[in-house]
Parts: sequence; C-alpha cells; structure tokens
Amino acid sequence: MEITKHVHAIKIPFQVKTDAGILERFVYSYLINGNEICLIDSGVSSSKEIIFNYMDKIGLRPDDISLMILTHSHPDHIGSAKSIQEKSNCEIAAHQGEIPWIEDVELQEKERPVPNFHSLVEGSVNVNMNLADGDLIDLGGDITLKVIHTPGHSKGSISIFIEEECVLFTGDAVPIKGDLPIYDDFNESIRSVDKLKRIEGINVLLASWDDPQEGIHAYDSMDEGLDYLQNINESVYKINSNNDGLNEIELCMKVLEDLGLPAVAANPIVAKSFQSNLNVLEK
Repeated sequence: MEITKHVHAIKIPFQVKTDAGILERFVYSYLINGNEICLIDSGVSSSKEIIFNYMDKIGLRPDDISLMILTHSHPDHIGSAKSIQEKSNCEIAAHQGEIPWIEDVELQEKERPVPNFHSLVEGSVNVNMNLADGDLIDLGGDITLKVIHTPGHSKGSISIFIEEECVLFTGDAVPIKGDLPIYDDFNESIRSVDKLKRIEGINVLLASWDDPQEGIHAYDSMDEGLDYLQNINESVYKINSNNDGLNEIELCMKVLEDLGLPAVAANPIVAKSFQSNLNVLEK
C-alpha cells in the first residue's frame, strides 16, 4: 500500500510451526522511492515474489533496488535477502551488532534456535555497509534516511527516520500489545522506545509487526509498547516469586497465561525474553 509519495508498505503473511501448533504471523517490508530505491527488510524466505509483484504493480523492477537495509538479523527480516540481492545486485546495510548472524545464518540458528529456522531463511548474505547511530543515507529526490540505534529487541536493532516526510520505521523495536514478547534486553527495550518517543512531529510509524500508525496514534503505539513491557515485567516477577523451581519453559507458559496470550506462543525465544526480566531483578 502507498503510505506517502515515496514510501510503500508490503504486508507478508507467513506461518511458524511449533511443537504446540502453528502461529499465523505477518511482517512488513517497506520500499522507499527516492532517486534510488531502498528496501527495508526482506521478509521470510517466501517473500521475494510478493515484494517483486508489488514492485511490478507500481512500475518498478527488481533491479531498481540499489540498497537493502536490514533492521536486524532475525529470520522474518533477512529471510529473502539472498535471492533479492542476487536478483537486484543491491548493497546490503545493517548495524555491526547484527552482521555476524546475517553473514552466517548457521551461527544464528545455533545460538538462537527459532522453530523451523531453515524454512524461514534462504541463506547467508554479505553486508556491504556497516550502519551506526546517526548515520545519514541520501537516496536523492530530497529523501534522506537517518539511522537510529534502538537495541533491546536485539543488540544491533536499528530504526530509520525520514525527516522530510516525518516517517519512522521501527523494525521490532516497539513491542505490540498482545503480540509475542521478544527482546534480548528488557532495560534496553525501554530506553529505545523512550528514545523514539522523543522524536517530534512523527506523521507515520511503520513497524514490522503492526499496521501503519498515523499522527497521534504513532505516539499512542509507543506508549502502549512501554505499558506492555511493564505489564510483562510485573507478570514475570509475580509468577517467579510465587512458584519455586520453574524451568524457563514452565515460567514462560505461566506468564503467557497470565498475560492472556496463547500457549502456542511458548518457545525458547519467548522464554529467553522473560529471563531477561529476571536478569534485571538479579542485578
């Protein structure tokens, strides 16, 4: 869908199969159309045709993509990067903290075993551009991308702001109330959302796991994300203090139940998120 004259959102449905059942998911990729074309995130491994078909509808070809920015290294963001890069010959950009897992997906699978990982990711890709907080990327046509380091969901997660159009791309930095709680560092997640909230004049917030939020709803979404993080934190502390000897998955299932989330969401990644809350308590 067209968000602004220069920004398009592409919604990509997919499934994650777990021992507890099937999770129906979606993720957004975004096209930014300056004098050069930038793709933000590549979706899962089945996303290439969806992205290319959308480009065809708006009069663009795959080889029009000159830059692909990966907001972080998780499967639903890098899944089709390999085939899109091969088709477009675009450069790939990411934060240093994410590069090892982008350039070696087997290392990522070993260190962060996501259910059905290899069905979600085509393979490894080389990163050509190392992005850092405050970097500016000129796409021409009066479109400049500002890189904002927003760790928490992962250590090298980035957001992108187009000041000319007041459009903010947040990847998975802003938790979505009622959705899967996934983060590596609880405190960093809080700080990153607070950092994004301080940006003035946001017209549209474009997250990966949520539909576009416009105007005041962009800031409401970030407030809801902060409230959700605090609710999770309170739930983890309560469940942990009232139940001795729970292992990670048992704690995860009880917290999910307390939050009103489905049991099918219980997996090692979500369990690790809740352990992050306990790490804060121990410190």
